[in-house]
Amino acid sequence: MLINVERPLRVMLIDDNIIDLKINSKIILISKLFDEIIQCQSGEEALSYFTMHSGKLNKLPNLILLDIQMPEMDGFEFLDNYKLLPEEWKANCLVAMLSSTLDFGDIRKAEANPYVLKLLKKPLIPAELATIFNANFNLTD
Repeated sequence: MLINVERPLRVMLIDDNIIDLKINSKIILISKLFDEIIQCQSGEEALSYFTMHSGKLNKLPNLILLDIQMPEMDGFEFLDNYKLLPEEWKANCLVAMLSSTLDFGDIRKAEANPYVLKLLKKPLIPAELATIFNANFNLTD
């Protein structure tokens, strides 16, 4: 299913590792697929961002790249909270998980989650980001 979107497009990176945030942000910038990168170092910070911008749907992300393994609130716990957000907040937003995990339990859990579009390996590969973008977003501007 294609989501019709207009520019500017926003991607939210949720990762507790500052180095991964920087590397993935650079890859996203080089790709020129998204106009704004929202960096969150925890699931709590990401949920706060949604709440803080609840009245401005044009500030919410179109894609979330979510790390699985984080302290306090891991990626799956974030998804448990994300599913409770209002549908209009999630209507134009897709989620892909990013991980360096080889844990087959995590892999299966990510692939089984209805909110997860795809599980991507770290670091982000530009071609995989482009494939997700092209397969899921239709620019209407």
